[in-house]
Amino acid sequence: MAQVQRMSRLMVKTLRDDPADAETLSHKLLVRAGYVRRNSAGIWTWLPLGKKVLDNISRVVREEMDAIGAQEVLLPALLPKEPYEASARWEEYGDLLFRLKDRKGGEYLLGPTHEEIFTLVVKDQVASYKDLPVMLYQIQTKYRDEARPRSGVLRGREFQMKDSYSFDTTDEGLAESYALHRAAYQKIFARLGLDYRIVSAVSGAMGGSASEEFLAPAAAGEDTFVDCPSCDYAANTEAVTFALKPVDGSGVGPVEELDTPDTPTIETLAEHLGVPASATLKNLLVKVDGEIVAVGVPGNREVDLGKLGEHLAPAVVELVTAEDFEGRGDLVRGYVGPQSLEKVRYIADPRVAPGTAWITGANKVNTHAKNVVAGRDFEVDDYLDVVVVEEGDPCPKCGTGLKLDRAIEIGHIFQLGRKYADTFQLDVLGQQGKPVRVTMGSYGIGVSRAVAALAEQSADEQGLCWPKEIAPADVHVVAAGKALQTELALDVSEKLGAAGVRVLVDDRAGVSPGVKFTDAELIGVPKILVAGRRSAEGVLELKDRRTGEREELTVDEAIARLAAE
Repeated sequence: MAQVQRMSRLMVKTLRDDPADAETLSHKLLVRAGYVRRNSAGIWTWLPLGKKVLDNISRVVREEMDAIGAQEVLLPALLPKEPYEASARWEEYGDLLFRLKDRKGGEYLLGPTHEEIFTLVVKDQVASYKDLPVMLYQIQTKYRDEARPRSGVLRGREFQMKDSYSFDTTDEGLAESYALHRAAYQKIFARLGLDYRIVSAVSGAMGGSASEEFLAPAAAGEDTFVDCPSCDYAANTEAVTFALKPVDGSGVGPVEELDTPDTPTIETLAEHLGVPASATLKNLLVKVDGEIVAVGVPGNREVDLGKLGEHLAPAVVELVTAEDFEGRGDLVRGYVGPQSLEKVRYIADPRVAPGTAWITGANKVNTHAKNVVAGRDFEVDDYLDVVVVEEGDPCPKCGTGLKLDRAIEIGHIFQLGRKYADTFQLDVLGQQGKPVRVTMGSYGIGVSRAVAALAEQSADEQGLCWPKEIAPADVHVVAAGKALQTELALDVSEKLGAAGVRVLVDDRAGVSPGVKFTDAELIGVPKILVAGRRSAEGVLELKDRRTGEREELTVDEAIARLAAE
């Protein structure tokens, strides 16, 4: 017996107009259809219909996690400072952490992610290699103090997330646990009806080595990823690499200084000399943990500060200020060149390869230099991929021009390795009777974010259009007006419920058929069954919400059809 929900008793209030502060489609429709309501910036209440969708996604996640042998636990959301201080993430997370003190002055945080706590749980519970491998997961509320929470439940300060962790004694075991999670994620997102891409990614503050993201393409997405039209390469833009290809610079003449008055920018320099910006070398000065570092990229490209920060994490990267030039004769603002920097670490993009020649600053006011060759006139301390990726950049795998697209991150998997095991000395007794350091994996799915991603991908001009697996009901029965239609609608709803079909029935009195039909489209249940003009004959109209196809069926036919789907 499945549940029959009567809209006359359901707490749902639909809206005709979009919320004034809503920018994304999912934000507009989830509020208008009565799934969520805003409490404050980035904090949302899940109303009855929304909670059903959220629970259905959680159910699918649980079923697939259980299927690979993962065990569900529930850790606290209120966490002590000390484990995060030990891992350095108390500082690394910065303002993203919600921090608080208890009445005795003890410091705590609201958990943004739980690697530290899971590690300590396993350290307490597991003693021998015989107890491993083990995979643990939870579906838990997470907290991040976003500076600009927006896009409804897509970027909130409180959100639902599934995070799981694998614990193995060998790297081969970690690879197997990673593969199990990867396959489970593919099944989860397929069942949810999400269009997604698996892309190479960077680990960021999570730490670790191998990392992949599951992205749902959508106009509202905050992630940009690249896709190769000729091969299977796909990656988050922060993970795109460019091969270092040294060239022969032996034929380049000696460095020559150029008089370039009032040309402190790449644009003014290129115009003054009549050369393309790509012939110039841009040198961006940043501070890394307070020390000045120069970053060199071709003049026609921009430095991706986020990418640079990922490469240099956990160090703090910030732009220099006017005060940083004081007392530094080798740093002439607008005319910096790498060939005569003093005690400054020089990082370059691989496009600034050994042998390449550039026009760049001469470290003198109103002066630049040409024929400045990488590897001859200056040395690069570190080559890092730091430019903003552009459409048409070569695919690292096959060389074809890459395509850019927007997407919502719905999942992320990491091979963490021994980062947290080292921090907390997570060892078990090995087969040889000696301690063995455990290796870990971390795997996340944004449960509440998946609701918004599905809304973005599946909605149409009329409203939401949920896949059957996660919809709040299987069929939306509409009583089109009179007492006879309402009686038939309630009768067929009870029979459908008895047949195992989840039903939402609109039996509201005093609501016009037009409003009921509009709400049915807006709410987005996969099938709409109307008790209308032929109710006296026992004939109903069945409509497919996605395709719009309609057909007339008797009560028995409708029940048989819906029960079989």
